[in-house]
Amino acid sequence: MAYLVTGTAAEAEDAAQDGFVKAYLHIRRYRPGAPFRPWLLKIIGNEARNRKRSEGRRAIYETRVGSHRDAATPPVDPEAAAERFDMDRRLVDAVNRLPEKERLVIGLRYFLELSEEETAEAAGIPRGTVKSRVSRALGRLRSEIGELDV
Repeated sequence: MAYLVTGTAAEAEDAAQDGFVKAYLHIRRYRPGAPFRPWLLKIIGNEARNRKRSEGRRAIYETRVGSHRDAATPPVDPEAAAERFDMDRRLVDAVNRLPEKERLVIGLRYFLELSEEETAEAAGIPRGTVKSRVSRALGRLRSEIGELDV
């Protein structure tokens, strides 16, 4: 979450660490029975946004699209691996060009694999807004790079 917001590993690490400390200090605000992960991600996301805003920097995040694949499975052949790398690179570049609000929901939904409800909680927006932003973002991505097998 922090990396999606800040765009740099160092800033994300600092924001995550500070977010964990804030969560610990304010654990009494956590509602028992509510999902813990979105609550924690919201705190970390807020910390990351505060850091980004206070430093006045606007960074673009890099993410490893293929990190969810099984590393033990070797590529079919070098040419296929190169094509997949190129496709992943195009996808990351296209996601980086999305408006920040759309980039955030795509990152939460697909890179962090949160549900719509968890994404809404983590981003601090209604579930319907998550749906519309994801739909808009996917439309932009499809028009820019076409259908991808991700």
